[in-house]
Amino acid sequence: MYIPSESRYTDTVGYNYCGKSGLQLPRLSLGLWHNFGDVDNLQEAENMLKYAFNKGITHFDLANNYGQPFGSAEINFGKMLKKNFAAYRDEMIISSKAGHIMWPGPYGDGGSRKYLIASLEQSLKRMQLDYVDIFYSHRYDANTPIEETMGALSDMVKQGKALYVGISKYPEDKAREAYRILRENGTPCLIFQGRYSILTREIETEVLPAASENGVGFIGFSPLAQGMLSDKYLNGIPKNSRAALSYGFLKKEQITEELLNRIKKLNTIALERGQTLAQMALAWCFHQQHVTSLIIGTSSVKQLQDNIDALKNLHFTNDELWRIGEI
Repeated sequence: MYIPSESRYTDTVGYNYCGKSGLQLPRLSLGLWHNFGDVDNLQEAENMLKYAFNKGITHFDLANNYGQPFGSAEINFGKMLKKNFAAYRDEMIISSKAGHIMWPGPYGDGGSRKYLIASLEQSLKRMQLDYVDIFYSHRYDANTPIEETMGALSDMVKQGKALYVGISKYPEDKAREAYRILRENGTPCLIFQGRYSILTREIETEVLPAASENGVGFIGFSPLAQGMLSDKYLNGIPKNSRAALSYGFLKKEQITEELLNRIKKLNTIALERGQTLAQMALAWCFHQQHVTSLIIGTSSVKQLQDNIDALKNLHFTNDELWRIGEI
C-alpha cells in the first residue's frame, strides 16, 4: 500500500494563490499529456505520480484526448488514483479539458455545449471520479457562440461536476469576453492555461495582463518547449525522444541548426548559473510574477526530480534576463 511522505507539505515545491481565488496551486504541476498512455511505461508513470505527490505536487493536469490512444491517459490515471490515492482525493487538484478532436463526427470536437458536457461525462467515467477540480475549454471555437461555451462551463460548476473552470489558448479579446460572461454567470474564471517558455513569449504582451486585470491565474504548459529547452537535443535527436516518435507533436524538422545554436547558447548561461538548461528554463518562467504554476511533463522520476530542483534558484540578474532575451 502506498503511504505518502509525511513531509510532503513541509519539504515541498511551494504554492501560489490562483488569481483572486482562495485556491492554491503547487508551483509545479504534473502534466499527463505524454507518458501515461497505453504505449508508455505505466510502472514508471505510477512511480512519477507517487514521487510528485510526496514532493507536494498536488495538481495533475489531463485532457480528454491525452495518451495514445485518446483517452488512455485518463483511464490509466483513474486506475492509479483508485489503487494509490483513494484516501487522498481531497488533497489533490485534478483537471481535464475538452475542445480538440476526440471522437468522429460533428459532436466530437469544438466548443459546443453538446461536446463539452458529453466529454466531461466521459472523462469522469474514465477517471472513476464524481467531479474534477478544474475543467477547461481547451481552445476557442469560432464556430460556436462564446456564450454557449461559457454557459456549458458554468452549468458544470452548478451541477457539481467541476469545482472551477478555466480556458486555454484563447486569444486575448475572446479571453476578456469569456471572463466577463463567466463572472456574470456567477462562476468566475479561475485560470488561463497557455503555452509559455523562453522560446514562446507571445502571451506576455496581452494574455498575461488580461488575466491579471480580471483576477485570473495563469498556468504555463510546455515550459521546456517539449524538451527542446533541455540537454536532450544538444547532440542530435535521441531514439526515444518526442521528436523521434511518429505520433508526437514535436517533429524532427522543427529542430533546426539555427535553433540548436540558440539552445546551446542558453545552455552556456544555465551552466554559469549552476543549473541544467531545463532547470533554468523552468526558473525563468517565474520571472513573470503572474505565473501561478507550470505544467511539467516528465518521462522518469529522475527527470521529475531534476525539474523540481529548478525551484532552488529562481533569481535572475538583469544581465542574465537581457542575455536570455537576446538569444
